[in-house]
Amino acid sequence: MMTSMIFTACGARESEDGKIEIELVQYKPEAVEVFQQLEEEFNSTHDDIRLKIDSPNDAMTILKTRFIREDYPDIIGIGGDINYSYFIDAEILSDVSDYEGLNQIKPAYLEILEGLEFVPTEGTYGIPYVANAAGILYNRDMFEEHGWEIPETWDEFIKLCDDIEKEGIQPLYFGFKDTWTCLAPWNALAVELADADVCKQVNRGETTFTQEYDGVAEKMLELLDYGQDGPFAYGYNDACTAFANGESAMYTIGSYAVPQIKSVNPDMNIDSFVMPAGDTKEDNTLNSGVDLQFCVTKDCKNKEAAYEVIDFLLEHDSVQAYLDNQNAVPCKDEEFKLASEVDGMAEYITEGKMSDYQDHYYPSEMAVDAQIQTFLIEKDVDAFLAKFDKDWLRYNRDIIRMVEEYEAGQGKN
Repeated sequence: MMTSMIFTACGARESEDGKIEIELVQYKPEAVEVFQQLEEEFNSTHDDIRLKIDSPNDAMTILKTRFIREDYPDIIGIGGDINYSYFIDAEILSDVSDYEGLNQIKPAYLEILEGLEFVPTEGTYGIPYVANAAGILYNRDMFEEHGWEIPETWDEFIKLCDDIEKEGIQPLYFGFKDTWTCLAPWNALAVELADADVCKQVNRGETTFTQEYDGVAEKMLELLDYGQDGPFAYGYNDACTAFANGESAMYTIGSYAVPQIKSVNPDMNIDSFVMPAGDTKEDNTLNSGVDLQFCVTKDCKNKEAAYEVIDFLLEHDSVQAYLDNQNAVPCKDEEFKLASEVDGMAEYITEGKMSDYQDHYYPSEMAVDAQIQTFLIEKDVDAFLAKFDKDWLRYNRDIIRMVEEYEAGQGKN
């Protein structure tokens, strides 16, 4: 009763039956089923709060429209990408530093979110929930049959591709007709070959992408030699189907592709390994970012109730249900049963040796995925990187100005 009085006093929205209503809008339509399950479980076990979860197909557009109209849900479930950065800058999100559950989250994922801030901002604005892992999926049965070993360096990886070809098997399959798939190997290479904060370094005028991404671009081109002919004629579904049917030994994509692959071949024995882009195993870094986080909006009148919802979502059984449904990686620092498809990445997940997707810093207007596709077709590294630098200055001018003003202010202090 006391809790209900507190919520009502701070302007809480009530449903017709007198319960406090918390609205959560999340951006992953593929997770509708598990969120419906979680919503039902929460509402059946809580007498004073009613949880309503919406999972629209174009959630980000809907959210931005609602923000313009000042019609804020209480909680939003979004990825750790540049949209999150924009929302912090627009002061749409509430500081959740006082949420006690933050101490259960792996520090690496909190650091990833902090790194997405355009300039250092006091407070914490997201509660990481699950991540995904990207690198290389491989056909475990095929590897065991031929005695192929998991590579730990770039030279070993190229030798592996050559050995696979000698057996008359195609090493890789690409779905580059869908431009976003070009970002999968790009990100996996970049986390090892470029600094995690390279985009911030460029914004501060300390370097250029021509300097920092040269190795990434060169190795992207090298990968093409081991894929199918005409990779730009095949899309994501084509690549998933081909890999599922044994048409390639490996697939440069993230763990998020496993459900699609297994929809074609449910019995396929898949594992994964980190893209070995460097010269030593110590150079290897897992490409992992926050795939889903929960943020409380600044307009939320029911912060205590919102925290109670997030407490429930972070319960062990709730997280495990999501992992089982979406083949995801937990951000909570607790022992969970992970999908066997990420066995080869387990040590990196456990140790927190990971770095965020570089494209989480790219503005959507820049269409980097399409730029990479064009580059892979034309194979002109210098022209690609020059355009990358030019377009970065064009589409990030406001952010660069913000960084300059922040740096100037720090200098005065």
